[in-house]
Amino acid sequence: MTEETRPAEAQTLEFRAEVQQLLNILAHSLYTEREIFLRELISNASDALHRIQFEMLTNRDVLDPDTELAVRIESDADARTLTVADTGIGMTREELIENLGTIAHSGAMAFLQRIGEGQKPVDIIGQFGVGFYSVFMVADEVTVTTRSHRPGAEAWSWTSAGDSRFTLAPAEKATRGTEITIKLKEDAAEFTASWKLESIVRKHSDYVSFPVYVKGEAANRREALWRKPARDVKAEEYDDFYRQLSFDPEPPLLRTHIITDAPVEIRAILYVPKKLDRGVLSLRSDYGLRLYSRKVLIQERNKELLPEYLRFVEGVVDSEDIPLNVSRETVQSNRVLRAMQKVLAGRVVKELRELAGEKPEEYAGFWEEMGIFIKQGLATMSGERDDLLPLLRFPSTKSEGKAIALGEYVGRMKEDQNEIYYLLGGDAATVASSPHLDPFKARGLEVLLLGDPFDGYMMQTVREFEGKQFRNVDDPGLTLPGEPEEAKEETEPLADAEWAEVVARFKLALGDRVTEVRESKLLVDSAARLVSTNTGFEREMQRVRRMIEEDYKAPPKILELNRNHPLVRNLSARIQSEPASPLVDGGIELLYDTLLLMEGLHPNPAEMAPRAQMILERALK
Repeated sequence: MTEETRPAEAQTLEFRAEVQQLLNILAHSLYTEREIFLRELISNASDALHRIQFEMLTNRDVLDPDTELAVRIESDADARTLTVADTGIGMTREELIENLGTIAHSGAMAFLQRIGEGQKPVDIIGQFGVGFYSVFMVADEVTVTTRSHRPGAEAWSWTSAGDSRFTLAPAEKATRGTEITIKLKEDAAEFTASWKLESIVRKHSDYVSFPVYVKGEAANRREALWRKPARDVKAEEYDDFYRQLSFDPEPPLLRTHIITDAPVEIRAILYVPKKLDRGVLSLRSDYGLRLYSRKVLIQERNKELLPEYLRFVEGVVDSEDIPLNVSRETVQSNRVLRAMQKVLAGRVVKELRELAGEKPEEYAGFWEEMGIFIKQGLATMSGERDDLLPLLRFPSTKSEGKAIALGEYVGRMKEDQNEIYYLLGGDAATVASSPHLDPFKARGLEVLLLGDPFDGYMMQTVREFEGKQFRNVDDPGLTLPGEPEEAKEETEPLADAEWAEVVARFKLALGDRVTEVRESKLLVDSAARLVSTNTGFEREMQRVRRMIEEDYKAPPKILELNRNHPLVRNLSARIQSEPASPLVDGGIELLYDTLLLMEGLHPNPAEMAPRAQMILERALK
């Protein structure tokens, strides 16, 4: 039907049944983010402006070729109306019917199916060509008046109350573009307030390429910082933008400006904060990056653009390769977003590695604040293990409390040393005084001290670094290279019969809490140590279990005794002279408790107090 032969009077038409169902949902469901409708209208207006801009690159024979490309928002509180107008490409009557009257062809059924599956309408508006209809969340009636860019086109209006019908009629409109007039519901009167409209524009459409005027004033900044070349952005602009995103009064630790076209188009600025807790001014209660499509805000907190272990990162990501609206439920299955995550995560890790190499003191501050996240990445992201291992930092027996990199450890390994030794414990202080360290100190071997309960979980997946295997120092079959650097002081060895009595008494006192009591071949200065019976998953996870299980019990271990240690010799003498003395079993129990405490495995350290007091009372008589 041509412009000359179509009806010149108003005509009322029926929506398809599924469209009626859709409009009923949009008009009567409850929403927590009704303001989304304005984002959708501005997004549609921006698209219309882009289209006329493209058209005029090759064709200036359009209506109003010199008019400003812009979006204008006006409101009337008394009449309770809101108007959103653009000077974009406009629509003919046929295009009005196609775009607004028969939306089933663009996915209304798919939209309804998602609603039936329990998804919230506000999360998936726009994905199926129904973004415009979000206006019925706030509208009693909507009138769209439009005139195409074609010089001979006439103006038409489309009117609907969100029920089963819409009306088409000729209209009076001298200029090109589309004007949407909304008769607001009583409970939506807030959308006539200038401050409200401006805040919505700044929140969702701040970087639309064209000016968005609210009652004559431009409300959006238009120029997206992340779409500018990095060389054109000043340091203070980056810092100002970070403060807007995070409410952090301090500048970030580092930033990265990403502009790529392959394998996926990305424009992004990402920040790593100096501190995890940014004080009372931080309003952030959730994590995730701001996701934009064509400079239109899609999600404020998109959790899928970076792996979870990088959730401390702030920033924005924009791409023209993703759909204009992406729901939280479909992000994970979106191929483009998966590719984006790989690029973004790779860049953040690269920046952290460079920081660690070029500014080790600043990286040490990062590790103190957020090292736990890197450990989580190693525990959960097997594909990124090689990239993350150089970021690890641990104190060692030779680092004087300073956390060192694995590369530094490997660089000073002894010539005959083929393994990276590490020790797990409940905290840094107890780990540093562990009896497991005796033979390593005697041989000059360095040991990494892992005092964070999460370290055991991480070490389940960390097997080697630069070809060197990791080795837990409490392994039952541990053998060490070299000989002790200092010979032991010669003492009279405990006789075999006396030693057998000591072993029997320890077994009797401790029962099934130990699987074996044996002589240690490695202990030098310490009286005893507990050795794991296996090297499996359970050993590494014990410290985590102790923290989360109310009825936690320490696993049975092998007890190794230093046959020549004074404590063991004194116990033997007491067994010989006073076998029934409470000091014997009390001493054995207290030694075992102390070993559990140093391992970070004691279920209730407070239980040690009465036993220690009893031994002191009797010893001081």
